[in-house]
Order: sequence, then structure tokens, then C-alpha cells
Amino acid sequence: MPRVLVIDDEPAMRFTLEAVLGDAGFDVHTADGGGAGIADFEAHGADVVLTDLAMPEVDGMKVLATLRVQDPSVPVMMLTAHGSERVAVAAMKAGAFDYIPKPFDPDELVLAVKRGVETRALRLENARLRTEASLGRAIVAESPAIRRVLDLVTRVAPKDVTVLLTGESGVGKDVLAATLHAHSKRAQKVLVRFNAAAIPGELAEAELFGHAKGAFTGAHAARTGFFQQADKGTLFIDEIGELPLAIQAKVLRAIQSGDVQPVGGRAENVDVRLVAATNRDLAAEAKAGRFREDLFYRLNVVPIRVPPLRERTEDVEPLVHSFVRTYSDRYGMGQVTVEQALVEAFKAHTWPGNVRELENTVARLLALTADDKLTLALWRSLDAGSPSSISRAANAGDPGPSHPLRARVEAFERSIIAGEFDAANKNQSETARRLGVSRPALIEKLHKYGLLDRG
Repeated sequence: MPRVLVIDDEPAMRFTLEAVLGDAGFDVHTADGGGAGIADFEAHGADVVLTDLAMPEVDGMKVLATLRVQDPSVPVMMLTAHGSERVAVAAMKAGAFDYIPKPFDPDELVLAVKRGVETRALRLENARLRTEASLGRAIVAESPAIRRVLDLVTRVAPKDVTVLLTGESGVGKDVLAATLHAHSKRAQKVLVRFNAAAIPGELAEAELFGHAKGAFTGAHAARTGFFQQADKGTLFIDEIGELPLAIQAKVLRAIQSGDVQPVGGRAENVDVRLVAATNRDLAAEAKAGRFREDLFYRLNVVPIRVPPLRERTEDVEPLVHSFVRTYSDRYGMGQVTVEQALVEAFKAHTWPGNVRELENTVARLLALTADDKLTLALWRSLDAGSPSSISRAANAGDPGPSHPLRARVEAFERSIIAGEFDAANKNQSETARRLGVSRPALIEKLHKYGLLDRG
């Protein structure tokens, strides 16, 4: 039910608007004056805001200006008295969605609010599509738990504040970081991702802040750091709890002042919105002296906990079908059917690796099915991805003539790399060592199989 916020300093007008819009099926909330309305919006948000133009202290123009900064996607409609048409036109130029003259016709008011709700939905859908385009996959949010998270994300996204995403590995923190960027005022600028767990501590400083030519052995050319690359955009630091304390101090300085110091170079100033993520309890880490307390408070401006998959089982089935579509296309398969018994078993599973583990499981089953069917029996024939089970899975049967050889080989290769990458806690150097390949070659494979930047 669309939430409509009515802001007016006249009790009779608030009562009338609440009655008319409530009868039309809207979830109506009222606020006595501009200051109270802004506070209500900051706390709860809205799909449409209807505000009186002439109010003492905080008038409709101030409400409009404030809400345009907090969430530009929310249509703000102005209630205007006779003779204030000129001010209403000024409000439209300032970004108001529409204006309603007093006295108003109830049917026209309801139609105007419905147009506002539709506009809001379209704006959010466009932002979602931008997010999905940047991720290369659909966003699944069927459960109430993740819908609450997404609602909070879309409300805070337009406000240029630091956000800390917390939750277990594989819950989708990278997806929410991309959503924050897509709904922000920086959406047309770049989103830069940095995984602190995938880079050795001694290299993280040069990766984040860049380095000058000759700053250290092997620095044959100057390099632009991730902070500089994200200038005017968003920088997402995943697993920020893995950063060494010395580098944390430089991150704190960058957040506070925008100043970044390349290794061996001159200080630069950047304008970056920071989104951080971690699967650690940073408050506990700070108390134990393993994380800077001052940096924790700078990051924890807006904390958002992402629930694990076992707390949002309603998302399991749509996620399965989404992954089936993605990987069946990638593997050159035909129409794939999923046994409902398998879906129910997936819902009952605890998924310690969360969405990432579910995705890898679906990809593996698709690589191994001989008849384009995913069944509970096939899943039970595997031992949840242990190295020995991967070897057995490779010999479990030919996927069939409908699967090109290249697709079968790539599916098996992806399973091996995904398993070793998870076992190495996403450390690229350790994964490369285990697989006996160079780190650049591994990174190329991780990009190819979509295994990077999954929070």
C-alpha cells in the first residue's frame, strides 16, 4: 500500500486529506507543519508527499528543498491557496511534481496522487534496472526481511552519507552497495569496488591510494588508486575489517577530509562516497584493538544488517530460478526443469555460504545434469562441494549431447575455482597458489565466471 505523507499546519485540512486519500486506498500519515513533516520523512520515508505551501517557520518551499536532497525520487505535491499560483509555478521549477489548488476536487486529488505513486514506482524501477545492468544479474527480493533492507537502502541512498553493510559472507552485500550507488545522486558517476580480503595487506595501500613511479621496487609507472578512480562517485570497500591498522588511519583521513596520499606521491583531494562491508563484528574488533575505534564510528553512520539466507527462505525459490536462467544460457542448455522437492530441500538447508553457495550449487548441478533436470537425487549424490566430491561429480555422467564440450569443461573449471576461492577465504594469492596458476591468470578466470565482488 503506497505511503502518502500529508504535511499541513491546519488540523481540519489534515483530517480531510487523510479521509479522502485513506478511502482511496492509500496509507496516509499526517504531520503538523513543515518541521514535523521533514522529521517524519527522515524516519519513515514516503511514496508521495503532499505539503501545504504556506506554513509558519518551515514552509512548503523549505520542505520541498529538503526532501529533494534527501530523496529526489519522491514526488512532492504542493497545496496552494487562491492567489498563490505564481509561487506554485516557482515550486514546480524547483522540482515539485504537481500543485493542487484549494479548495480541491477529491477525485482530481486522488488521480494526482496516483500519478505520483506511479512516477515514484517508475523512478525506482529505472534505478533497479541500472543496478541490475551494472551487476549483470537480477535482484531478487521476495522475503519481508530483504524487502525491509531494500527499503532502507533506497531511503538512505540519496543522502550522501557513509553506509556500513554487515552480514555473513555471501549474503549479497555487493548487490546492496550497487543499489545504494544506483539510487544516489552519484549514479551517473563510477562505482569502484575494492575487496580488502583479496589483496595482501602490504599491497592494499598502493591499491587504495595509488603510487608514484619508482615509489618502490617494481613501480615502473605511476598508478591511480581506487579512491582517485572513484572521485565524484562511490567507493565500495568489501571486507574492510581485513585492512591493516596503518592503512585504516589513511582511510579515516580520506573520509574526514577527502585527502589521499599516494605512496611516494603528493597528497590529493577527492570527493568520494564510501560504502563499506564486513562479515566481522567491528565494534568487538575495535574493543579488542584490532580495528580503529574512530574509523568504526566514521563508518557506522548508517549501519545496515543484511540477513542470512536462512532468515529469508522466501527468496530461495526465485533465486534458484534466476540462477538457472543465467547458467543454462551460459552453458548453452535448453529448457531446464527444477524438481519441487529440490527447491523444498534448498529451503530447509542452512546455507552457511548464503546466496553465493546457493548460486555455486545451482551452477554445479546444471553442469552435471544429463537430462536438463535438476533433482533432489542429483544434489544428494554430491557432498556439498568438497574437493573429493568435485572429482566424483566430474565422473558422475556425461551431461549429454545437448551440452557443448566447451560448456561442460568451463562448468567443471568454474566449480573447481569457486571451491578453492571459497576455501581460501577469497584470497586471490592463496587461491592461485593452490591451483598452481599465476595471480593475473586467476583474476581473469574469476572475472570470466563472475566470482569476483560477491559480498
